[in-house]
Amino acid sequence: MPSLCWVKYKGAAWVAVLGLLTLSANTALAALSYTAQVTDNGLRYLVVNGEFETTDDLSKFVASIQISNTQAVTFNSPGGSVVKAMELGRLIRSLRLDTIQIRNMECASACSLAFMGGILRLAQPGSIGVHKSSFSEDPTLNVADAVSAIQQMTANVIAYMTEMGVDPALLQLALTYNSDDIRYLSGSEMEKYHLTMTGTQPSADQDPQRASMPPPNISPPVLPPTAPQYPGAQANLPPPTVEPPSFAIPTAKSGRVQNYNGQAPLKAAPSSASRTVVTFMNGSALTILDDTGKWFHVKVGNRVGYMFHSWVWVAEYGAGPYGTQFVQVKSFDNYAQTEQYVRGSPLPLTAFLASNGWFAITLDRTLDPDGAEALLTKLKASGSIPDDAIATWGNAFVRKVCCTGR
Repeated sequence: MPSLCWVKYKGAAWVAVLGLLTLSANTALAALSYTAQVTDNGLRYLVVNGEFETTDDLSKFVASIQISNTQAVTFNSPGGSVVKAMELGRLIRSLRLDTIQIRNMECASACSLAFMGGILRLAQPGSIGVHKSSFSEDPTLNVADAVSAIQQMTANVIAYMTEMGVDPALLQLALTYNSDDIRYLSGSEMEKYHLTMTGTQPSADQDPQRASMPPPNISPPVLPPTAPQYPGAQANLPPPTVEPPSFAIPTAKSGRVQNYNGQAPLKAAPSSASRTVVTFMNGSALTILDDTGKWFHVKVGNRVGYMFHSWVWVAEYGAGPYGTQFVQVKSFDNYAQTEQYVRGSPLPLTAFLASNGWFAITLDRTLDPDGAEALLTKLKASGSIPDDAIATWGNAFVRKVCCTGR
């Protein structure tokens, strides 16, 4: 039977606990089941078996964790429902669990999304497979609605990967492989896309909502001084910041619906799988009653329910005018790297504190959606910005934090 070296952290310091994790291969079954295991050196872990289905009751997962006092989760799954896999990933993150994966146990397709939920993520090369998601054919959907649904799902997956500290460029790789094919990732690719973690873990006193951080020794790329600039770009570097920026996040109280699909569902519970109460168009005013961590409890008109953070433009954040988009170039988990990147770029950039504690680097102006996409395409083609840059509404951007005097 195979083994995997398990490295455990305590707070922000390295504490090497080296043990052998032995896992027996189980045949993946329909729907999810959970098997508690323990290694000879006392590491408790839970094996998630089977295919992700929209009807899976994840309360059974929580109960299994509580009963077995599990420290880590591993998978034997061919994939399944993307929505349910992301729901399990967020649950793993909220329970502060680690994830591991070895080659003789399958974790493919949607399973890779659940794996991303781990605070610490370790995997053997070739143990995780990705490909293009397949969408069930619904004869009631016309072509426009089907395309819209796929676009919405893609946006949700990108938001989820960013939330989990994984480079969304991994999705671009996955999309090059059809749903009937599979691409197993090498060890270097897992590190490149931050799917596995080799750096330090966030300390226990940090915000539990904060996404897991990529290795801190990753140097931000610096654009060459001859990189093409769009009109108005500044060539000279700015003076040092005089005052340290504020990283306090204001309480979200009000806002509007702002979603890539032009509308957003009001859910009965803080879960993507929960019942849709009603759907509201972009621009619909809402009152934010509470923030559950990933979902806002909101009131829209006389209806009360839940909306995911990325579906809501928050008035108290004030990152940019409603209805305009940012071109997001890069993101970092710490301010020092953020400021270094902004100041070292020939492009006019600014940085925003995001509601999850990360920092998003964008071009210093917002545009209408068509203009943002056109500029994004132009800058990528010229090599001025990374290939994984995106156009985004910036709903989670709280305020500008870098760089004063630019």
